[in-house]
Amino acid sequence: MVESTQIQVRNTYEREFEDGALIFEEGDAGDVLFVIQAGEIELSRQRLGGRRTVARLGPGEFFGEMSVVIGEGRTTRARAIGSTRLLELDGETLEAMCIERPEVAIRIIRRLTSRLIESERRLAALGIDDLLRPVVRALVRDAVPDPEHGIRIPTSLRRLAADAGLSLLEAHRAIHQLLDQKRVRLVEDVLVARDLDSLSACLEAPA
Repeated sequence: MVESTQIQVRNTYEREFEDGALIFEEGDAGDVLFVIQAGEIELSRQRLGGRRTVARLGPGEFFGEMSVVIGEGRTTRARAIGSTRLLELDGETLEAMCIERPEVAIRIIRRLTSRLIESERRLAALGIDDLLRPVVRALVRDAVPDPEHGIRIPTSLRRLAADAGLSLLEAHRAIHQLLDQKRVRLVEDVLVARDLDSLSACLEAPA
């Protein structure tokens, strides 16, 4: 049963990419993950200082699992390095493989745990100003007048993280800090603030 499933998956979902080909872009919706059969994949993320490579993966490794497991958009850009062959798995196929081969599920759990630990370590190394300032700059850029609340910021956490050059977890932490300081409020799922001056005060705080 396991062998027949593997053959069916390989015949149905195997894809080939030329050197430099874009697999997916940061922020794209995604409902499949990829297992590298041959070649290499470069994962990169946009930061304030420009695009930064966060990983290079080779045969046997997988990527894109976060979009499948938790339904979020792509958190990185993925490009092929050299001629690359990938196995593309949707959520249903992944679930079947995890049931038939528990070691697949264990590998994914380990990968997700490793990513969470890495994010926590990064957050621990950053001061709150390192997070607040790029987030506030992004909020100020997107702010529009609101006759009832002063200003409102029509954005999403994903867009805010991209504009600030931060991860979703980092942007989430910064927003909660601003909420705790009462510099912004959440009204019907939209961020609002009294005025630009009170919001921009974070930028003037000593480093």
